[in-house]
Amino acid sequence: MKRLFPGLLLACLLALPGTALARGQGWSILAADTLGRGNTAFSGQIGWPGLTLGVLHGTSETVDIGGKFSFNWGREGWVRFTAPGIKLQGWLRVELAKANNVSFALTFQPGPLFYFDDGDTDVGLALPVAFVVGIPVSSALMVNVGLDMPFHVYFGRSIGPVIPILVGGGLEYFIDSKLAASFNLRMGPALIPDWDESEFAMEALFGIAYRF
Repeated sequence: MKRLFPGLLLACLLALPGTALARGQGWSILAADTLGRGNTAFSGQIGWPGLTLGVLHGTSETVDIGGKFSFNWGREGWVRFTAPGIKLQGWLRVELAKANNVSFALTFQPGPLFYFDDGDTDVGLALPVAFVVGIPVSSALMVNVGLDMPFHVYFGRSIGPVIPILVGGGLEYFIDSKLAASFNLRMGPALIPDWDESEFAMEALFGIAYRF
């Protein structure tokens, strides 16, 4: 049922007449509306699995490029494991299409990761890809639903590749045209082929973003 919720929410909102969907503020950090050419936004999120700081810049009307730094206390969202770690990632978001003010985008956030567990350092590479839909409910509220695949692989350890498949949604509330508060939730299995098993993974993050 949890996996059905984002799809049902999207179907219900898309069924609304076009006039019922507001334009929103024309940008977002979590959803699919890009920042616009020449605009830049700083963002911060905290929760599970950690703290993330990012900067994103609009290079065109449909493409944003930036970077992120994360300090995590949960290993890539695995709810059964706590281990401190850091990630340094690039950040690319491409708006694919827009219909009745509903936007569709792909994101890609590659970069190295390091986790420190029992005196050992696990080194890996994150190659996460996500598809997100942004739905402006009002001028002050943006809803997103998405499918995330934050694929990553560890080098030199028995963990090997990890293939999470996470679904969920989120909200961005625009305090004004430049400042937004947010909550984002994704959850699902993280498949570990070398272990022939999976772990339950979750991202639950509160955040704030400022565009200038």
